[in-house]
Amino acid sequence: MAVSHLHRPARLFPTETATLRVPARAISAPALAVPLFAATLFLSGFLIFLIEPMVARMVLPVLGGVPMVWTACVVFFQIVMLAGYGYAFAASRWLTVRSHVALHAALLAAPILVLPVIIDAGSVTPPAGNPVGWLLLLLAGTVGLPFFVLSTTASALQDWLSRTDHPSGRDPYFLYAASNAGCMLALAAYPAVVEPALTLREQSGTWTGIYVLFAMLAAGCGAFAWRHRRDDGRVVRTIIAAPPTITRRARWILLAFIPSSLMLAVTSYMSTDIASVPLLWLAPLALYLLTFTLAFGRYGTQAAAVAARALPVLVVPLALFMVTRVSEPLGPMVVLHVAAFAAIAMNCHAELAKDRPEPAHLTEFYFWLSFGGMLGGLFNTLAAPRLFSGVVEYPIGIMLACLCFRAGSERAPVDRRDATVAIPLAVAGLTAAVLLVAQARGAGLAFVLAGLAVPVLLTFTQRRRGTPFGLSLAAFLAIGIILPEAGTRVLYATRTFFGVYRVTRDGGYHGLAHGTTMHGMQALATERQDEALTYYHYTGPFGQAWTALSAVSPRRDVAVVGLGVGTLATYAGPDQRWTFFEIDPAIEQIARTSAFFTFLGTCADGCRVVIGDARISLARAPERTYDLLVLDAFSSDSIPVHLMTREALDLYVSRLRPGGVILMHVSNRHLRLAPIVGRLAAERGLAALQQIESGGAGWPEGKSASHWIALARGDADLGALSRDERWTRLDPSPSAPLWTDDFSNILSVLRLR
Repeated sequence: MAVSHLHRPARLFPTETATLRVPARAISAPALAVPLFAATLFLSGFLIFLIEPMVARMVLPVLGGVPMVWTACVVFFQIVMLAGYGYAFAASRWLTVRSHVALHAALLAAPILVLPVIIDAGSVTPPAGNPVGWLLLLLAGTVGLPFFVLSTTASALQDWLSRTDHPSGRDPYFLYAASNAGCMLALAAYPAVVEPALTLREQSGTWTGIYVLFAMLAAGCGAFAWRHRRDDGRVVRTIIAAPPTITRRARWILLAFIPSSLMLAVTSYMSTDIASVPLLWLAPLALYLLTFTLAFGRYGTQAAAVAARALPVLVVPLALFMVTRVSEPLGPMVVLHVAAFAAIAMNCHAELAKDRPEPAHLTEFYFWLSFGGMLGGLFNTLAAPRLFSGVVEYPIGIMLACLCFRAGSERAPVDRRDATVAIPLAVAGLTAAVLLVAQARGAGLAFVLAGLAVPVLLTFTQRRRGTPFGLSLAAFLAIGIILPEAGTRVLYATRTFFGVYRVTRDGGYHGLAHGTTMHGMQALATERQDEALTYYHYTGPFGQAWTALSAVSPRRDVAVVGLGVGTLATYAGPDQRWTFFEIDPAIEQIARTSAFFTFLGTCADGCRVVIGDARISLARAPERTYDLLVLDAFSSDSIPVHLMTREALDLYVSRLRPGGVILMHVSNRHLRLAPIVGRLAAERGLAALQQIESGGAGWPEGKSASHWIALARGDADLGALSRDERWTRLDPSPSAPLWTDDFSNILSVLRLR
């Protein structure tokens, strides 16, 4: 190869010949080695973190667009990453450089068999229930091989360089910065440039082209290692330091586990309350990588010092808001969660950087870090949903981080034994007393916040004392998890792949909450049990539309996407057939439990529930089946983007009979969905009306503000709605993008307030 040729030692020539060879020596292989290895690692990081959101975006339509899709994808990537580090670790111990280079060359070529990566929503069907296992197998068969190859790059190439005669091989950890720079660029580019500009097929084709370039550069690195190896064809490893102890390895695992688990927890918090889209997935992941890069970089000590001071200032108020279930205003709360995560991740990664071993143990070090990260992902994805009915892994991660905070730090004062025990006990007792009194008296949020100020301030005073601070904060969070929410009685709680649900009793109503959003409510008073409440009140937009459309023609067959507690079943007449499409079986179980809600029970045989993704289920229904299609899957929580695309609208229209109408509930605190619907309606030539009802004098008790859109093939199908002053024409916005299964841009609809 040309690289090998450049490194051949020059013979003694006459002076003029030697002079001509000086430029060649100036660009010799050793001089090019670091740029070559750095460029290869940069591309590997870029490709890894470009394909992660791209593939997750492909499978979102298959699984209903829930946040757990991204979490499950991250776990898959962590498992494959661990396999890649394990391969590099084993090869560094048991193979010569030449053998490893030859094997790796075959690995680099293997992904061509499965590229480009494409997952079409219509080509796969997930099973009923928890689809995590099915999703992992799907990813393994599509993206597993190329991702495995990329995951081996960081440690394999650094190991190659350390086994050459190049001076930089004595401490190749600096190359990790190049890999992380590629990761950061990909994370910034995907939501800002790639997703808005390219369809998924175009993204996949571009990724394949970049992979070919990466493989060529990696081959060049292999050629350099082959030519400049130091082992003379045998495995000769000089171990300067003793092998890491079991305790040291366990510490590496724990410090890698904490930020990995918290990264997924923070991501779920944000995407549950806004939308499950790459924009929100990638922010915590970018901070995770940034803190890792800083910790192992030139300014790691300074960054760690700043993070150590910031951690108590951020985590203490965060713990207060977690215990009191405060989630508004959204913007400042998201900033607080993300900033606290960044401080914790920086502290953990700084501890890892300080404890990194000699280059001889480099591949093992990366293996155990990857193992800890994978355990964090498995804990959040597989263990926590089975062990807890709420998102308990989030406060558990905070507790572990604080218990590890400044552990063994030379700057931390020596803890007195009495303070180590007494202060956490005082915090626990005060917290329990406040929450129990608030529960007994039905006190409001202001009382709880004021009462908890004392244990919170007591905890904060221990911020420089290591163990007392960690134990105090852990006690505060633990009591907050154990004791019920003040002012609200939780009757039932469950957790599934699709979310965390709580049935509550608040005053004279039962309600179903998903995260921080109410998904239905029923009055307990007998005379009001058949009353449609919240967004579906008889005096609201849906009630108006139902009355007007029924006057045009009878709505005998009605389809509803999104069950909730079954409130819309109150509109069902004796000669009508209502079909509810619901992705989560747990929701149907809750809605059919008469001790909680009775809407479906009253409807009896007139209402049936179909479990599964609405698009897949509707695609199985015959064309021209329904007189009315109600889409009720876009309010407040993470929205299923695949239900609001051009292809989805085509499916809806095809299932409507002549004269049929689509009613869309687009109330959302964080996203402006009306412009997207307006653009879709204009694209298909549909008549579109909207009404935004926000309250006023005489507002009925139990009614909620709502935003509804009516779509039909023509104005005549909308009947009196087209003449109702409360309903206005939904005109398409020129700036609104056209969402398709291949393209969507959440930035275009985000409410920036």
